[in-house]
Amino acid sequence: MKKYAVVKIGGKQYKVAEGDEIEIDKIDAEKGKTVSFDQVLLLVEEKKVKIGQPLVEKSSVKAKVLDHFRGKKVRTATYKAKSRFRKVKGFRPSLTKIKIEKIISA
Repeated sequence: MKKYAVVKIGGKQYKVAEGDEIEIDKIDAEKGKTVSFDQVLLLVEEKKVKIGQPLVEKSSVKAKVLDHFRGKKVRTATYKAKSRFRKVKGFRPSLTKIKIEKIISA
């Protein structure tokens, strides 16, 4: 069984393991720098499971910032029936790609 953790980053929860590359909402960190996430909600090592109440104490996740980029455009359309009203809005999220280097537990 693999070692993994559930981490809260920017109001969202991600299941991460060492070596994973994930895309998260943009964070203020330079490309190539190492960042630490301290809000670990769940930690699983082999057969040991640590559930935080609300956080697992003395544990963190170290990750390296790989890239900052813009995501794919999300389009939403609204219309009103029988009035020829149509409106299309678009949104491109700013994202950060990180690689999980180490899961630290107490």
